[in-house]
Amino acid sequence: MTVEWKDMMLDKVAIGPVSARIYQGADYGKGPPIVLYLHGGAFLDSDTHVDRPVAMSLAKAGAIVVAADYSSLSGNLFPKALEVSFSVFTYLANKRAGLGDRKSLLFVAGEEAGGNVAAGVALKARDQMPDALDGQVLISPLLDPFMGTSSIRKAEAIGMRQRWTEGWSHYLSGGGCHPYAAPCLCSRISGVAPALIFTAEDDPLHDETIGYGTRLKQAGVGVRQHVLPAGTGWPSIYGGKSDGAPDWQENVSHHFGSFLRDVSVHPQLH
Repeated sequence: MTVEWKDMMLDKVAIGPVSARIYQGADYGKGPPIVLYLHGGAFLDSDTHVDRPVAMSLAKAGAIVVAADYSSLSGNLFPKALEVSFSVFTYLANKRAGLGDRKSLLFVAGEEAGGNVAAGVALKARDQMPDALDGQVLISPLLDPFMGTSSIRKAEAIGMRQRWTEGWSHYLSGGGCHPYAAPCLCSRISGVAPALIFTAEDDPLHDETIGYGTRLKQAGVGVRQHVLPAGTGWPSIYGGKSDGAPDWQENVSHHFGSFLRDVSVHPQLH
């Protein structure tokens, strides 16, 4: 499916106007799902509306993807980054911003730092807007501020260890480590929206991603988890060095499409 995009300003968001790039397939169907997409960048990069291959992969599955610039208003600091993102989510849940219709399913998605914020949005949605979120898509989410897993040792080889260290320091510089800021430390994760989770065998974020998915399952949350083989260029999704050419887009699009169908048929996916 060919994906088209346009830039727009979400000027009625409660926290203030938020710019966004909207991705959608040229032939998406009636009542398409809406995805709030949150970009990566190690809590250091702003969204300058560069091409977002993850967002395009989700749009190829038939969704309208709202790639919101949560960084400009928040400075990539917690809790502001979560507040901006949740404000956009609330706006989409209530108004849909003229996208889709009232029957459109609503998802939140993000990779790396954006995956962290997406997981935080899912937790906050459970607490403040039950049943408003239909699913979360976590793509190598950056969840562990202590960077204490075994797989994170690979971060140095792909040029990300120092960057993630600096990113965590920046993101949490506004205060303590709230569970919304580090979802892997959250003690109460039951009742959140069903999750589609991606990582890869050569991903330094593999262990914290798998660990969070396992905890979600143990809490009774519906989880679809996919581990791509090494050599697909997976670390490139968050700027890591990779020898292999990126070969993951169709995989993400395919599994997201299956997740959409599952959630549509079984809203309380288990």
